[in-house]
Amino acid sequence: MLLNPVLISVIVMVILSLFKLNVLLALIIAALTGGLAAGMPLIETMETLLGGMGGNAETALNYILLGALAAAIEKTGAATIITQKLSKSMKGTGKSLVFLIAFISIFSQNLIPVHIAFIPILIPPLIMVMNKLRIDRRAVASALTFGLKAPYVALPVGYGLIFHNIIRDEMALSGLDLGDAEVWHVMWIPGLAMVTGLLIAILVTYRKPRDYQDSEKTGFKFGFKDHEWEEVTFNRDHAFAVAGALSALIVQLTIGSLVLGAILGLLIMLAGGAIKWYSLDDMIHSGISMMGFIAFVMLVASGYGDVIRATGGIEPLVESVSGSFAGNQFIAATGMITLGLLITMGIGTSFGTIPIIAAIYVPLALELGFSPMATVLLIGSAAALGDAGSPASDSTLGPTAGLNVDGQHDHIWDTCVPTFMHYNIPIMIFGIIGALVL
Repeated sequence: MLLNPVLISVIVMVILSLFKLNVLLALIIAALTGGLAAGMPLIETMETLLGGMGGNAETALNYILLGALAAAIEKTGAATIITQKLSKSMKGTGKSLVFLIAFISIFSQNLIPVHIAFIPILIPPLIMVMNKLRIDRRAVASALTFGLKAPYVALPVGYGLIFHNIIRDEMALSGLDLGDAEVWHVMWIPGLAMVTGLLIAILVTYRKPRDYQDSEKTGFKFGFKDHEWEEVTFNRDHAFAVAGALSALIVQLTIGSLVLGAILGLLIMLAGGAIKWYSLDDMIHSGISMMGFIAFVMLVASGYGDVIRATGGIEPLVESVSGSFAGNQFIAATGMITLGLLITMGIGTSFGTIPIIAAIYVPLALELGFSPMATVLLIGSAAALGDAGSPASDSTLGPTAGLNVDGQHDHIWDTCVPTFMHYNIPIMIFGIIGALVL
């Protein structure tokens, strides 16, 4: 088993990722290592890797067009005016403010899919308010990460539609076609786990007041520029931007195509004059800049999955592992979800983890007698783990960028550790129990 090419490849990938090697290079080196360990010629391994990259071509296009739509919405100023109105209306106790931030964050993944771009608009103006209310910023970091992650885990819209489609497609490639079954029918379970973690973080762990020093310093870390608050009034361009965003959401819900939704949204903004014809190139370039790296990670991850399947090492590994589990589904589920945590923590993206683990998990789950929907839950939960808590993940970097404007919020101890505790642990528990029950 120790000489199994799949196992060797995964170990190499995890080690390289943990040593902070760029994830694209880590995936390529791990794929080549797995191929060579299986006795495949280097050229054949590389051809398999490149040939398999087309499996996630639609996903990559989804990312690019969604990034372009987000850039267009940002350019019109619609996101700015919405967050300004909301931030000004935020009143009440510290806990209600934190819950409201979590609620607003949810829409950055589906209704107005700007991902982390809303954070430098919304959070810095609220820092003084948080200080006055003595809010523990670790609770706010937990709220922001919840909004960035829980929607794509549980809801099949926006980034969630991409996440769920990857699970479905990669499972089909590995021999388990879900047919008419919907991924979201079970992915609400890790979503509920995150709600539980959010409640514990805000109402229990970080309920006590915490004092911060008021500061005029507004310098952003992680590449953000200095924040400037400029009052924006609602106009015709904003109306067409909102209409485009809503149309994109409706298309996603009715047709299930994020590509068509993003294109329709762009066309509506173009027809209404919210964006200009000559600025379309800038929109696409911005989309590539915002989401291009993740898109390439998905392409290479798909090729990596093909190499893993081509090594012929999955079947022996499944037989060996299933034998060691002795038919114990509890131990098997725990081991599978823990492996997903290690991989996702290493590469920093839940989306890129799915093609890697699906090739191994599907035959293993079938061998151990897990139902198809239990297998969905295992793969989805294992992939979702690690996005919260990973120092290299947008889900942690984004909140830190907004909360550390005055240098009083540590990335590791105030964002990564709190989000790891409150989201990864509940997802593991809910995922294991759910897989045993389904």
